[in-house]
Amino acid sequence: QVQLVESGGGMVQAGGSLRLSCVASGRTFSRSRYDVGWFRQAPGKEREFAAAISWNRDSTYYADSVKGRFTISTDNAKNTIYLQMNSLKSEDTAVYYCAASLKSLRDLRTSRAYDHWGQGTQVTVSS
Repeated sequence: QVQLVESGGGMVQAGGSLRLSCVASGRTFSRSRYDVGWFRQAPGKEREFAAAISWNRDSTYYADSVKGRFTISTDNAKNTIYLQMNSLKSEDTAVYYCAASLKSLRDLRTSRAYDHWGQGTQVTVSS
């Protein structure tokens, strides 16, 4: 079983930056390479894709709304996935979720691609 724990959320002013972390644990995660992604859900809205990175770390994907501002990265030695968020806007306010899947064959920009989810961390951007 894989467990994902997010941290790094908080409140920031528009134009500021935050870095979210997602620590993965579990015996299979340590041995294997997982596709990982970040999704977000704003109040009253459906969960939406933000960023993803493939299991071999060769490919990254970003939603148009965050492209050029957010960067997804991993530290395999620490089993940690990061989401660096710059130039934050009020519309980035949401609960951010980390997700993982063992070499998913599905589109990594969809929630169906992932088997494991974290509990989420709140990001609030004040204008």
